[in-house]
Amino acid sequence: MRRIAGSPAGLGLVALLGITAIAAPGFYAAANLRDVILSNAPVLIAAIGMTLVILLGEIDISIGAQFAVCSVVAGLLAKSGMGMMGAAIGAALAGGLLGALNGLLVARFRIPSIVVTLATMMAIRDALRWTTEGAWVQNIPAGFQWAGLGQTAGWWLIVASSLAIFLIFVWSLRNLAAGRAIYATGSSPEAARLAGLSPRGVVFSVFVVSGILTGIAALLSSIRFSDIQSNTGVGLEMKVIAAVVVGGASISGGRGTLAGTLLGVALLGVIGTALTFLGVNPYWEKAAQGAIILVGVISDAWARTEKHGVIAAAVH
Repeated sequence: MRRIAGSPAGLGLVALLGITAIAAPGFYAAANLRDVILSNAPVLIAAIGMTLVILLGEIDISIGAQFAVCSVVAGLLAKSGMGMMGAAIGAALAGGLLGALNGLLVARFRIPSIVVTLATMMAIRDALRWTTEGAWVQNIPAGFQWAGLGQTAGWWLIVASSLAIFLIFVWSLRNLAAGRAIYATGSSPEAARLAGLSPRGVVFSVFVVSGILTGIAALLSSIRFSDIQSNTGVGLEMKVIAAVVVGGASISGGRGTLAGTLLGVALLGVIGTALTFLGVNPYWEKAAQGAIILVGVISDAWARTEKHGVIAAAVH
């Protein structure tokens, strides 16, 4: 707990909350805190999937485009009379299929994940724009919004579902062989192969799981509204990547925790609203996200250089 609290994400969050407590106490109004939590609960689910991908030393910048497709699929299925269960299954399935496409290209054909996901991001966005002609999904049945439970119960459903999924994956990474396989593959694919694991299979599976989580996140985000935008999820990839990186995960793979990701999501989720209350242009939020990613990459490269230097010195 001390290590997490002393992480860049933890320190940054404490500092930001301290500044707002002094300079903008209105930030702590119950309604504002509720909105911040509600809008970032689905982001946490998507960030869990990104954490798994980054633990492998891979990246997925198509996650925002996947989010948009899954949101539209959920809305269209609900509109067609499939109900909440059909919308949930459809969103998760759509995300899983898109994740499988990325995983296949990365694992089977060994194309760098940043190239694959950049290409699929552009293809998915353009295909969705062409299919929907930029129109929103409207006239969705009333039972879709807040899952038909009403705003208060729907709020608790979104938050409780996000926390439940988070705790399940925290436990799984620590206690299941699949979790250990992810860390092993991210640390050294060759060593993982010699230990009897299938690095390609692990990579493919993680991209599929990440896609499914994105679909679930899209569903939980969509039920907050009566209409669904076809361009939703723009910038989500930056937010979740920055959250994972500032949470302490290594871009090169093999190191990171979901607890750190939770802190990263909290920090990134608070920045935009806090800037508004502090009288700063909220557009600086994007700059902060980019800076966090850049600092994370530089720090990771520096750490690997130091590690190699120590190893070389010990050998000689």
